Amino acid sequence: MTLDLPDLDGLRRGGKRALSRMLTRLETEEGEPAIAAFLDKAALAPGGHVLGLTGPPGVGKSTLTNCLIQSFRANGEQVSVLAIDPSSRFTGGALLGDRTRLQTDPLDQKVFVRSMAARDRLGGLSDHAIAAIALLRAVSDRVIVESVGIGQSESDLAQAADTVVLCIQPGSGDSLQFMKAGVMELPDIVAVTKADMGRIARQAASDVEGALSLSRRRNADWKVPVCEVSARDRENLEPFLGQVEAHRRFLGAGNRLPVHRANQHRHWLLDMVRARYGLAGLAYLAEKERPATEPPGSLYPFQAYADLKRELDARLFGV
Repeated sequence: MTLDLPDLDGLRRGGKRALSRMLTRLETEEGEPAIAAFLDKAALAPGGHVLGLTGPPGVGKSTLTNCLIQSFRANGEQVSVLAIDPSSRFTGGALLGDRTRLQTDPLDQKVFVRSMAARDRLGGLSDHAIAAIALLRAVSDRVIVESVGIGQSESDLAQAADTVVLCIQPGSGDSLQFMKAGVMELPDIVAVTKADMGRIARQAASDVEGALSLSRRRNADWKVPVCEVSARDRENLEPFLGQVEAHRRFLGAGNRLPVHRANQHRHWLLDMVRARYGLAGLAYLAEKERPATEPPGSLYPFQAYADLKRELDARLFGV
């Protein structure tokens, strides 16, 4: 089967409709060799900055996302938003519908918003979400991935975004719970939302800084800042954006970003194999890699997975 696929430049110029159709094809034509090759091309493109927002429901991620969209668009940047929601047990669709809470101009072709269900990933990112991030990153200046932190989403997001922002609400006890779960090791920035609450927000920020001091850092060269921000009042928004840009520059220094994304691609392959085939699939992949000098997946994760899927499906299921 020959698939007529657009080029990345054409998708960038094609507006919302073209991008929406392509994302639908990634889901409906999953596993096609041409789709896998297209996704690897997208993954290897320089692409834009991916900002991941995670935190519990009600913490204010959607309000913060609205402010980020406005700020990025004011700079003339093309923005894509991927809102990951828990799945409905009955329909499999997105349960909360973050897209309905984002206030964007429907006529602005430089802002694209897509909701996607986590499916069976316990709050994490599905294979379709990973494919969507690879595509959106290739055709946008900014990609905002918003997920609900109710399980593995924090760790999944750390393997999909360039900059991870953990949102914490004052007075909720989030900082203690996240410290217990080891989540404090994952963010690049912590945002204490609803800073207009005053003393309670300052106390929450102090608690978070204490929790961070007891946690191992994902990158020892980067000190995780704690920002008090009120998106509703746009209070301290500029300092928060300044920290986002500081981390972006940090990744751009030296060879950090290419190494970071190569590690992401490798993680994507391992995670897709684990989700479908479990430990047996990982063992089979490790056996295949022994003679290889360049581990599959660091450059071409989607094609590597498609090839492995055909081999394992034939071996295990006879298909």
